[in-house]
Amino acid sequence: MGDRGRTGRIGSAPEQRHIDEIASALRGELAMQAAGIGTFDWDLRTGVLDWDERLVALFGYDGAGFDRSIEGFTARLHPDDRDEVMAALQAAVDECGDFSALYRITLPGGVTRWISAQGRALSGVDGGATRLLGAAYDVTDQRGESLGVAQVLEAMPAGFYSLDPHWRFTHVNAEAERLLGRRREDLLGEDIWAAFPAAVSSVFEESYRRAVETRQPVSFDAYYPAPLDGWYELRAWPTAEGLSVYFIEVTDRVRAQEELRRAAERTLTVARISTELAGSMDAEVATGQVPRMVVPALADACIVSVLDEHGHTRGVSSWHADEASRELLQDYARSRAAALPGIPAVSRTLSSGEPLLLSGEEALATTLEGEPRRLLSRLAPSAAVALPLRGRGHTLGLLSLLYTDGRVPTADEVATLRDVAERLGMALDNARLYGAQRHLALQLQRSMLTAPPEPDHAEIVVRYFPAAEAAAVGGDWYDAFLQADGATTLVIGDVAGHDAAAAATMGQLRSLVRGIAVATGAGPAAVLRDLDRAMELLRFGTLATAAVARLEQTPGEVGRGTTRMRWSNAGHTPPIVLTADGAVRVLAPERADVLLGVDPERPRNESVVELDRGTTVLLYTDGLVERRDADLDAGTARLTAALAELGGRPLQELCDLLVEHMVDGHPDDDVALVAVRLHPQDRPRPAVAGPNDVPGAVPPDPATPA
Repeated sequence: MGDRGRTGRIGSAPEQRHIDEIASALRGELAMQAAGIGTFDWDLRTGVLDWDERLVALFGYDGAGFDRSIEGFTARLHPDDRDEVMAALQAAVDECGDFSALYRITLPGGVTRWISAQGRALSGVDGGATRLLGAAYDVTDQRGESLGVAQVLEAMPAGFYSLDPHWRFTHVNAEAERLLGRRREDLLGEDIWAAFPAAVSSVFEESYRRAVETRQPVSFDAYYPAPLDGWYELRAWPTAEGLSVYFIEVTDRVRAQEELRRAAERTLTVARISTELAGSMDAEVATGQVPRMVVPALADACIVSVLDEHGHTRGVSSWHADEASRELLQDYARSRAAALPGIPAVSRTLSSGEPLLLSGEEALATTLEGEPRRLLSRLAPSAAVALPLRGRGHTLGLLSLLYTDGRVPTADEVATLRDVAERLGMALDNARLYGAQRHLALQLQRSMLTAPPEPDHAEIVVRYFPAAEAAAVGGDWYDAFLQADGATTLVIGDVAGHDAAAAATMGQLRSLVRGIAVATGAGPAAVLRDLDRAMELLRFGTLATAAVARLEQTPGEVGRGTTRMRWSNAGHTPPIVLTADGAVRVLAPERADVLLGVDPERPRNESVVELDRGTTVLLYTDGLVERRDADLDAGTARLTAALAELGGRPLQELCDLLVEHMVDGHPDDDVALVAVRLHPQDRPRPAVAGPNDVPGAVPPDPATPA
């Protein structure tokens, strides 16, 4: 007694909730019994259709007469209503949606009754409908379907209204009142097109009229503007009295789907930008592509401004979603470029690293007066965002975004833009470091590949081009020098690799070849043999190819106007000879010697060929003839064809044209070449060959008069 007096109730709270739930269920059951409403459960997987006792009796079956199949249901449908009802059922199943129908049934003895039914399809894990649950109610005794539909639908959690043939409202349930924001007293009898003018000439009118004209149900999603400002899922079906419409608001669902779509698009945009930036070490290419990928997924307009080490704008690229505004945006970007870091708001962003978010009015107020502000006013931004492009301790530029037509960036869009700015900043920094490294490496490489001598009657031209995708250093080298007896020695070689280690090895090998040849006065085969032995003793631990050619002359050969060339090849591409009359010949030895670094004790072979004056000899690395889409033989054939076509050009021009023809300025591999043209000795050195330049200790040309 004491406890009951203190709490004021009998039993615990959970017990009371259980009693309340039972009472609520009982009230619902009693209400359905009183109203004569029966329920059904159609298992779409097994085909079993379960009816409760009220529904079995409503359709004129006894306990054993109903076979729990859809055929048992259709057997009672009035022939004139069967197609329409089955179509509505099928639509509910296909769309995993709701079922609503008013139809007639024919009972044994020919009695006709009007039934109002409502149901809903339930989906399984795969999204397809698995069951259809619902209820049906006999409305025959309530003077047609209007009252029956009202009783069954009034408590539905979905909007429902019906229209007469003149498009006037004849019924509006409570949920429709709420969704439409109008009282049913105001809507009943009113023309729908007058009540909701935005529906005119829209998907609403088109769908409703199509349903009436075709006598087929329609389903669609549509947006209605303010004052409703919402998305709706609608199903409309024609009736003898006009059109019935069922609808629910799906604004939250549509907006969630739209946000998912935008999130996916943002992710895809970042991935595309990352791929583009990863594939290029050229800052101009990278910055030029980014605005086109940012717009329109993340903004309506984008400007990328790249700054130099002094904070001055050295590059600008832009893109606008509206083609007509692109030139205007470009003019605006250029007009502000000179003083961009001097704008206080921009300066704070560049120094702090934080994004700057501005309304359209704020963007106009913070931009420079004069031409920049006038142009920005014409662009009419509703919002703007500026983000610094930062590298490793450096601010390298500014990413500017404009939004128009009332659009403002969401927090997720700003977060994505920060990601883009960080990636672009690092890409610019990588390009900066790569450019500096490439310039330094190229200077180092060229410092090792010195200019050739210029003997009196021999013109020598050298060329070196680093691979387009390499760091400008590698193992390719050329050389040309004079030995103590006046002979001209040409060298071409290639160390495996495209890095600083390969370049360092190349420099050592080049120096060794020079030292051996100058100190010993040896011929090509002996030079390569001694080089191979030195590589083993010094533990180079690498492989290399090389070809050495020595041009020499006896007095008799001077008289005949010829020059003898001795040459030896350690696994390198063979020399090519171009005669004065345009004939091309590849000098391939009978047996190729192995690469350097394989077996220093293996003998080296030497070949000899006598060349007429006016002949050109070309030594080259495989980067000139090899391509990813063709083998070495095909490349050599292209080279010999080009030599035959271009052979009459001056030697400097010939070498440039050969490189252009073979690799078009973007070699897949390093390219080095050395070419010598033997000018006639019975006449002065041609002016096109340049001045004579040889060391003083070298004997004069044998053909030079004393």
